Amino acid sequence: MGKTKSRSNGDGDVFPRKNKAGKITSYRGAYVGPDCKRRYVSGKTKEEARRALREARANADQGLLFDADNLKVGEYLDRWLAHSVSDTVKATTFERYEQITRLHLKPALGRVRLKALTPAHVRGLYREKLGAGSSARTVRYIHTTLHKALKQAVMDGLIPRNATEAVKPPQSSREEMRPLTPEQAKHLLEVAHDTGDRLEALYVLAIHTGLRQGELLGLKWDDVDLDEGSLQVRRTLSITKNGFVFMSPKTSGSRRSVKLTQRATEALRSHLERQLEEIQGRLPVERERPHIRFRDGRAARQARRHKAEVQAAAEAGGAT
Repeated sequence: MGKTKSRSNGDGDVFPRKNKAGKITSYRGAYVGPDCKRRYVSGKTKEEARRALREARANADQGLLFDADNLKVGEYLDRWLAHSVSDTVKATTFERYEQITRLHLKPALGRVRLKALTPAHVRGLYREKLGAGSSARTVRYIHTTLHKALKQAVMDGLIPRNATEAVKPPQSSREEMRPLTPEQAKHLLEVAHDTGDRLEALYVLAIHTGLRQGELLGLKWDDVDLDEGSLQVRRTLSITKNGFVFMSPKTSGSRRSVKLTQRATEALRSHLERQLEEIQGRLPVERERPHIRFRDGRAARQARRHKAEVQAAAEAGGAT
């Protein structure tokens, strides 16, 4: 019978910590670090402490020193992004968390010990950002990111409570939407049609279906049934620091079938004919049907420019 590998002295399981009344308040585990010193991790529950202990031991096996008592906020945020966030969220979400961490959280709180972080630190950060001209919306993004990071730290038994729970972020005011009026939308489509704008189908789809920009730019011809007059929303196109990427819609409800108007169907049919003429002879017949090629970024810029021109013209006309 083989021998079970024994751990170093002081490298066992977790044990309860009790208050003066004998009530268990938390659990603590010990392990031997790569520097041969005995070190400790803790958790509110036995499982949390065991999880923290497993992570600490894994780091120790790789020669990494994990000192929870002296762990700085900046060091923890780097670990959180790498170990808890990177493979669990969309690329755009990860980039937002990383940017908030790099530009706002680490410069202000990075040197503070994680266990010493208080609501006062957090309030001070929010006041500082607002005073420096950051919008309430930006501060709310900062709050969301820090809250998620500290929530994970609580779950891992690194801190007893989340300092952001006691801090209320500023309320952000919603910007008033300025959609095109029916007259402006009609004028936009007329100009696009009369000038032969290659993105006419995009404008028609946007106005007739109400699809979001990323949903429009993520469409493939396989998503469209011109005979039935419908399309399927299956993906969105997003931009990241590494370029454009296709992503799944945020919710199951975002995956949906959309009925097309006759005008939208005709616009798509004309767009398909033009696209097939442009790529004639360049794609093998057996290949997958191509994307609807108005997803290269020019669409968004031209749409915004057209909208601005139409609104400016409408306002100028109303002023005369």
